[in-house]
Amino acid sequence: MNKLKIFSVAFLAIGSLTYAQDMAQARKAIDAEKYEKAKSILKALTLADEEEGKNFFVLGNLYLTQKIEDSAKIYFERGLVAKKNARFNYIGLGQMALNDDDAAKSNENFNKAQVDMKRKDFEEFLYIGRAFLNADKPNYRSALTFLNKAKAIQPNDAQVLLSLGDAYYGEGNVNEAYSAYRNAYDADKTVLRAKLQLGVITKGSKAFEEAKSAFENILAIDPNYGPAYRELAETYYVWSLNDKKNYAAHNKKALEYYDKYLAMTDKSLSSRMRHADFLILTKDYAALEQEANEMKKLDNVNPRILRYLGYSAYENGNIDNAIKALNDFLVTPNAKPIGRDYLYLGMAKTQKALTTTKAADGTDVNKVEQTLFKSGVADMLKGVQMDPAMANELNDIGKKFFDIKLYNEAAAIYEVAISNPNSRNFLYDNFYLGYALYFGNVNLPDGVTIDPIVVEKASKAFDNVIAVSPTTQDAYIYKARINSLLENNAEAQALMAKNYEEFIKVVTEKGEAELSKKANQDKFVEAYTNMGTYYLATDKVKAKELFQKALVIDPQNEVALARLKTLK
Repeated sequence: MNKLKIFSVAFLAIGSLTYAQDMAQARKAIDAEKYEKAKSILKALTLADEEEGKNFFVLGNLYLTQKIEDSAKIYFERGLVAKKNARFNYIGLGQMALNDDDAAKSNENFNKAQVDMKRKDFEEFLYIGRAFLNADKPNYRSALTFLNKAKAIQPNDAQVLLSLGDAYYGEGNVNEAYSAYRNAYDADKTVLRAKLQLGVITKGSKAFEEAKSAFENILAIDPNYGPAYRELAETYYVWSLNDKKNYAAHNKKALEYYDKYLAMTDKSLSSRMRHADFLILTKDYAALEQEANEMKKLDNVNPRILRYLGYSAYENGNIDNAIKALNDFLVTPNAKPIGRDYLYLGMAKTQKALTTTKAADGTDVNKVEQTLFKSGVADMLKGVQMDPAMANELNDIGKKFFDIKLYNEAAAIYEVAISNPNSRNFLYDNFYLGYALYFGNVNLPDGVTIDPIVVEKASKAFDNVIAVSPTTQDAYIYKARINSLLENNAEAQALMAKNYEEFIKVVTEKGEAELSKKANQDKFVEAYTNMGTYYLATDKVKAKELFQKALVIDPQNEVALARLKTLK
């Protein structure tokens, strides 16, 4: 819902009835997301009337919307020395303080903006409310406090009602949001943004046909209203995720509508960046790389372009370019990295660390440069720490290393993945972590013993699987197997026996169909012989019984026969 801070910026150009026609044009351009056109108009206004502080405030806020903080601050500070309405610029500085997590400074600025308010003034409350909505970390409760103050003074102001809708929508109160948006549109039929947000709510309920119709109705009113094309694009994208049969067709439509959106805007850097974000969602990385290079021509210093270049280069197989672009991005001042940036850097590094050559017999020989690989895993961990949802992305990366029998490397990646217990792949990742730790240590060189810490990690991973899915029989047998590797550890050997017993119990309870499978019969023999060996020293009767059970399944089993001889 944070995208509302981008979508709902038309309020920044609200003016009184005495505002010049140019301000009305700027407001319309902002609402249509033609930001470069709006900036051109607003810059002309600041030059034409340096005494009007609102001109600087609106322009500064537009720069803030585009994440160009340096320019925003310049205009806010220029606006503070204007003779009229200078106080509004404190609101812009207040939002910047919110972005810097400086609550004391933001409150100080917001209080300054309210000093000279008259009884019927409400715009200050409106803009402060919007500042809380548009901050990097929105505070919807605080926004509602100020917006309701504005509503108490101007209950039918369309921009106040629109902003209330955004605040309610942001905190998840869809019913109140819908009512506020509807009231905003009823109050002023030219506020297409309110009608657009009604369609957004419909889209959120997965009523895709109805949402499509809502956006098409807006285009029937104004065929040049770009945001409606963008919302159609996003509707088709979400639709594609919920309709696998028509995924390709819907995704194609989504991209077509986004192209129309760009054509309707001024193809500013902001519009292109939103397009780039959409290309990431639709996984069109060839188009993303092309778009990133086009953006670089417009602005060679904006760090987000390096992000797009890094993502697309990785997905398109240009690993060295990906690492360079992402490293350059992350050291750029004010880059504001996100978890996905470190995830991509980590994936690129681990990919580069892996080299595959052919042996004389034609088989693949895989080698890993450990320093680079470990650096990549550290980046992945940082990405998950910043954004736990990134753990969802690691399953396929770990499986790639597992499938080529680089078990220790796979385990390192799965260990990062399970650091988020709410990951959608948590069970699967734990199973493969334990699995990888076992296979990475089952055939160690002579004289090398398994690290007890590795056994503990694997046991914990299998415990996590069992806690969620207690009938996953292989979790028990692999927990038994890895504990069996600690031959001289009494606690580990006891866990081995216990988990073999649990394996037998789970399979038996599943019935004859599962019991009769050859693979499970073989595992029963393994379980009986290993448990029998464990009980040899403490319970010879039980040991004998277990070896006999093994021989019922496999009469020629050498281990069971040899052990029984020692009991005679």
